[in-house]
Amino acid sequence: MQKINIGIIGLGSISQVMHLPILSKNPDVEITGICDKDKSKTKFLAEKYKIKNYYTDYKELLKNEEITGVVVATPTDTHTELTVAALESGKDVFVEKPIARNFDEAKLINDKAKELKKKLMVGMNNRFRPDAMLLKTLIQKGEIGKIFYIKSGWLKKQSTLEKWFTQKEKSGGGVFLDHGIVLLDLSLWMLGFPEVKSVQSTFYSQETKKVEDFSFAMIKLADNTTLTIEVSWTMLMENDFLYCNMFGSEGSALLNPLKIQKQMSGNIINLTPAKIDKSPNYYKKSIENELKYFINALKGLTPIVSTGDEAVKRMMVVDAIYRSAETDKEIILSA
Repeated sequence: MQKINIGIIGLGSISQVMHLPILSKNPDVEITGICDKDKSKTKFLAEKYKIKNYYTDYKELLKNEEITGVVVATPTDTHTELTVAALESGKDVFVEKPIARNFDEAKLINDKAKELKKKLMVGMNNRFRPDAMLLKTLIQKGEIGKIFYIKSGWLKKQSTLEKWFTQKEKSGGGVFLDHGIVLLDLSLWMLGFPEVKSVQSTFYSQETKKVEDFSFAMIKLADNTTLTIEVSWTMLMENDFLYCNMFGSEGSALLNPLKIQKQMSGNIINLTPAKIDKSPNYYKKSIENELKYFINALKGLTPIVSTGDEAVKRMMVVDAIYRSAETDKEIILSA
């Protein structure tokens, strides 16, 4: 089968550490063009990965008719312009999370993809962790009963050295839009995307000025499940810590590391699979799986997941979480 010709717009850390090395090793992919405003960096990476076309203007990349799929990995404030332009040029698009800075921008992007009947996938790599995929399967089978409470968090000493993350006009928000949205998506995906009934949140800015660097949110779902999310860029602790713990009517499941416990005949039984991949580098593996899935979708082998429709609903919840923090009130989304 002919290779899928991919263009990458944005050559920051995630493209250099993940997108370029992963896609360059995929036998079904030809990286046909890359683009970044930094010409010297773009030229260097083109030579390193033997990419024949490199650009400093994304419009020139989009004129390349060989390219059928585009990866957008730029600061969030550019996602709407770049993704819409890529869709209008006839390309399918993988855009890194968050899809945009707010609900309105996300809807504009998704509406354009639907109008033009192009494929749009949003980067939510934690869905592609081997342990998360296994856990979702077990939850779907009802192994721990009806989930009623999810407690999740991602606490870090430091996020990124890229300054645009703390500039609200560029990022759209702080640590919740960066990390909280990941746990929101992971939890809703695990549960099969129930409707969100209400949200209430509190933000703190300990070491940042324009955006929050710590947030706590409580989300009530229409099926009476409660979800809590705590995230931080500046937590004063020894090690970074990501967790997503789910409690059901018949047992519990902890993610990172994976542990599944179920009540049977009055006893708590450990159902954690013995052969689960315990590699510490789930991040790289999840992105490998995610990009491979996107390429297979472009080949017509799999349907798009992490869709624009899901991203729009997710951003509606995110916007409500930011409104709740600003007003110090619970925000009702559905009756």
